Amino acid sequence: MSEKPGLVVLFGSGETSASGRKIFDWLLSRLSPSVQTAILETPAGFELNSAQVAGRVADFLRHHLQNHQPQVTVVPARKRGTPFSPDNPDVVAPLLQADAIFLGPGSPTYAVRQLQDSLAWHTLVARHRLGGAIILASAAAIASSTYALPVYEIYKVGQDLHWCDGLDFFGVYGLSLVFVPHWNNTEGGTDLDTSRCYMGQARFEPLLAMLPPDVTVVGVDEHTALVLDLAAETCHVLGKGGTTLLRHGTERRFENGEAFPINELGHFRMATPHAGLPPRVWECAKTARAEARAQTTPVPSPEVLSLVEERVAARARRDWSTADALRDRITALGWQVLDTQHGPRLEPTQDSAA
Repeated sequence: MSEKPGLVVLFGSGETSASGRKIFDWLLSRLSPSVQTAILETPAGFELNSAQVAGRVADFLRHHLQNHQPQVTVVPARKRGTPFSPDNPDVVAPLLQADAIFLGPGSPTYAVRQLQDSLAWHTLVARHRLGGAIILASAAAIASSTYALPVYEIYKVGQDLHWCDGLDFFGVYGLSLVFVPHWNNTEGGTDLDTSRCYMGQARFEPLLAMLPPDVTVVGVDEHTALVLDLAAETCHVLGKGGTTLLRHGTERRFENGEAFPINELGHFRMATPHAGLPPRVWECAKTARAEARAQTTPVPSPEVLSLVEERVAARARRDWSTADALRDRITALGWQVLDTQHGPRLEPTQDSAA
């Protein structure tokens, strides 16, 4: 079976707002029932209340998306060199079982320092390559870039304008991307331009000039998400605002509900599933997925298999009314029978899969 990467959702802000709930609802409806969701605490790991920061997201998912029955686990991979290290296999283990992995607020540069080449990051990437969805908001979206914007260092501390190396999540796909959430922020009111993730246009223009020419800047408005479907090679904009692409000196704008080809971001290429991953991490991720599938994949009962055989016989003698009645009985038992040129194929209905 060929491996297909999962969806990547990048929030501009508002992941726990009413608009965020709609975006999560859109995402979870496309995943398996009773979604296993892991919240990786790392971006806020330097904060004394990082558990509460991640816990608020967990509570939001549990309470506002109850219809999807998400099974939520907080992964406290806070800081290297501590018992809560992103290199601790026991801490990181829940990522292997996750259908969706969320990373959110905190510090982009701290997230990069703690996650770069870590077990947690490699496990996250492996899980994504095997179909798991990745949700990135705020600091995590910035950290996933080829070059990460050091927001606090510039905006709060007053350091000179500069970029830092990011985690480069999309580099293996041929894309050199810089994500800028809070693209249309207006917290500064009329007195201070806080757009472009608090940089303002006056600071952002020289920052833009510092980037290599092959980089695409992806600005995501607040209460908006950009969804990258790498397998389908398409992107979708969801939420209240839009997404702005800056590439080769040109600007393109896509609003809520619009889709565009992933090549708008650069020269996309599908990655070899295990590319850049330690072999042990890749094998562990594959084993965990196989075990999860074995536990959740329904197996047709002898009664269902017997009905399928009876239906094959009825169709062979052109007894269509009996064949239709047998199909209905099979459906009532939780299975859909599909007629193919190689014979009947059984698939669980949505109710039996749940």
